[in-house]
Amino acid sequence: MLILLPPSEGKTAPDDAAAPHLDLEELTLPDLTGAREQVLQSLVEASGREDAQQVFKVGAKVLEEVAANRQVAQAPAAPAWQIYTGVLYEGLGAASLSAEQLEQAAEHVLIFSGLFGVTGFTDRIPAYRCAMDVNLPGVGNLGSFWKKQLAAPLSALAADRLLVDCRSGSYQRPFPGDPARRLQVNSFTELNGVRKVVTHFAKAARGELAGMLLRATSAPETVEEIAHIAADRWTVEVRPAEGRTPHQLDLIR
Repeated sequence: MLILLPPSEGKTAPDDAAAPHLDLEELTLPDLTGAREQVLQSLVEASGREDAQQVFKVGAKVLEEVAANRQVAQAPAAPAWQIYTGVLYEGLGAASLSAEQLEQAAEHVLIFSGLFGVTGFTDRIPAYRCAMDVNLPGVGNLGSFWKKQLAAPLSALAADRLLVDCRSGSYQRPFPGDPARRLQVNSFTELNGVRKVVTHFAKAARGELAGMLLRATSAPETVEEIAHIAADRWTVEVRPAEGRTPHQLDLIR
């Protein structure tokens, strides 16, 4: 099993200024180091441009975070699960994972990133601001760039493992995966028989499910096993893969 997560827009920088800095060669899939260096250099340069707000597609309130990108290589780094904040990661509750469960997360979780392509759950990274749909000078659209870079190494890493896909939107584009081995996690609220997607609750549900899978006595390996675990928390419906459409796991609250 591999659990595929998005990053979060909100990030928490380490409090310890003496913490180690980013080491690209220490990240998951070190073969991507050259590509990561290319994106990092472009990120630093673009973050100092007058049109940085337009390049990074952000509001004025987070321009300080974009400006901080210029020092990202020298910024303190911490495990990715500590850097990423937001609804999904709150739902996952990584801080309460045991040491053994964190080891499982290091083996079974990949976090997709506009800056790094993908990292492991415990890889040490700094806080940064860069979404997957950004177009960086000299690199182009990051979704397209990482799709080319990730295809071979992620296909080899995924091999015959089930992909539990808790991503949405632009973070699925770089590596859609084999539909026959991918389980897309969806979340709906239901009222009077009408279902709708509420983004906040959908993110929370995906995070909760990821946390439940990491806390399971043994790592689930099939769609049925994952659905059984999810049924402890939600009404669950499973739709099998069909053509290019992956398996669907609907969590209904």
